[in-house]
Amino acid sequence: MNVIVSQDIEQACPTFVGACVEASVRNTPYCAALWEEIEALGERYRSFLTTDTVKELSGIAATRRVYRACGKDPSRYRPASEALIRRQLQGKALYQIDTLVDLVNLASIAYGYSIGGFDADKMVGDTLTLGIGREGEPYEGIGRGMINIAGLPVYRDEKGGVGTPTSDNERTKITLETTHLMVLINGYDGDESHVRENAEYIQQLLRKYAESDGGSYYIYR
Repeated sequence: MNVIVSQDIEQACPTFVGACVEASVRNTPYCAALWEEIEALGERYRSFLTTDTVKELSGIAATRRVYRACGKDPSRYRPASEALIRRQLQGKALYQIDTLVDLVNLASIAYGYSIGGFDADKMVGDTLTLGIGREGEPYEGIGRGMINIAGLPVYRDEKGGVGTPTSDNERTKITLETTHLMVLINGYDGDESHVRENAEYIQQLLRKYAESDGGSYYIYR
């Protein structure tokens, strides 16, 4: 899959750097060891973060700035990484979906980047373009129904939107039948080394929990 960053995003965030991880995987309904890692990280965050200071984490702060630059209120449409960590700080359990989704959520929490996880075989075409959502553009968020993505950064394949930092699309979502995983890391803070670490961390998690060799990744901007 080729990923192209549009001029609209370049203008809103000239320092943007992303990573695309692709891997062959085996999904499972639940992984106890993975959830031990998720819960341990939540405990660590509760020792030094609050629902106010979480917004200061580099990846989250940068994503919120880009939302405003693109015309979206980040307090109404929270970046997924912020929403996940806030739940942990509030003592609320994260939603348990399946091993691949839970794994992607852990990677997002650990690094503060909003990360999209997709069934790559459901993509249409061989190119994704990162642009900005338009008024009236149809988009069905996973578990959210139709949502207004105007002013949100959005990845589009040949058929339309597949992922935003707030919610991925029902059409390309991960299921228990997913065997070809694609993960997109959104580094709106421009920290390439941190983005690379996040990609390599995802590969480690895939080896541990998804019967994968970790696949490969590349950087795009």
